[in-house]
Amino acid sequence: MGMTAHDPSLPSRKVGLLGWLGLGARREAVPPASPAIPERRENTRNRQLEEIGAFLAYHQLPLSTQTLQVAHAYLSGCDPDIVRLIDRRIQAREPVTAEWLDDALAGGEEEDDFSALDRLMERLEAGLDEFGRTSSAARKATSDYRSALREQADELSGASATGAMIGQLASLTKAMLRRTQEIEKAMQRSEEQTRSLRHKLEETRRSAEEDHLTGLPNRRAFDARFDAEYRAARAAAEPLCVAFCDIDHFKRINDTHGHDAGDRVLKLVAESLAHISDDRCHVARHGGEEFVILLRDTTLAAAHDKLDALRAQLAERRLVNRATDVPFGQVTFSAGIADVFASGDPRAALKAADAALYRAKQDGRNRIALAEPGERKAVRLVA
Repeated sequence: MGMTAHDPSLPSRKVGLLGWLGLGARREAVPPASPAIPERRENTRNRQLEEIGAFLAYHQLPLSTQTLQVAHAYLSGCDPDIVRLIDRRIQAREPVTAEWLDDALAGGEEEDDFSALDRLMERLEAGLDEFGRTSSAARKATSDYRSALREQADELSGASATGAMIGQLASLTKAMLRRTQEIEKAMQRSEEQTRSLRHKLEETRRSAEEDHLTGLPNRRAFDARFDAEYRAARAAAEPLCVAFCDIDHFKRINDTHGHDAGDRVLKLVAESLAHISDDRCHVARHGGEEFVILLRDTTLAAAHDKLDALRAQLAERRLVNRATDVPFGQVTFSAGIADVFASGDPRAALKAADAALYRAKQDGRNRIALAEPGERKAVRLVA
């Protein structure tokens, strides 16, 4: 990964984040800040400090070189490996502790397993394709050879005044013909097995990209879809919006009704969101109680109206836990939407949508918020 707790360059440099925070000694003399620094730069720095402090406090992490570096890397998004590690930990509902960070940074990230699986599947698919082409060509050649042998056998069998030599040649040709037929059948079976293996491989790939609880694509599949839709929308000069949706008070549902009931609520919200999915609208479970939606050829205002209508429909329902007959009450979600191209790039758009979602939570939940220009990813402390 780009930054680990064992990076020998970190303790010697004493620059970067620690120097920026005013911690540790610098090797190089730095002139005092000019009083002419714009106020917005100071505001940005203060906001970053607040986010880092909130991150450490929320996860009850000690103040150390490593935790400061990790918090900065995660919140700024400058190290995608750390972002993926922590996101996967949070989605698994596991605590982000100093001990876990030590193990994760020292032992490498879990994402390497998925990357290795991708490479293995790609090599296997390439091998199957090559074997299929070779088997098909060989079977065709065998079939042609068998036809030629049959013609020769018929001619030899029908020849007159040939003597014993011609009879022996005819017998040998017929034996070769039978063996060729056997080889052709064996190769046909190999082709069938290859097709079956390729089908199973495709099923395995789909399974790796599906959230098994809700049946929606998972984050892994969404990332690939986002890249493809971003390129296509940019080439076609079409608008593209991304939205984060988060179930309100989901922890309260789990604590009150249990995780099985919480899973049923997750599936209900997933089914509601899936109703708007089509070839221009893609819905995925991003992790935990959070969903992500990609809306192509849809303006920001139209995306807001579509999600807000869905939010209102869900909020009107009154649900009951069938296992206990205890009402769930009102189940709602909050969402934040960002215009991808107005944000600059896909990653910035995700941050903007996440910040808008955080604002919707702070403003009372059960609402849709639009990303504001320059909005950054926030540390979400509200469920």
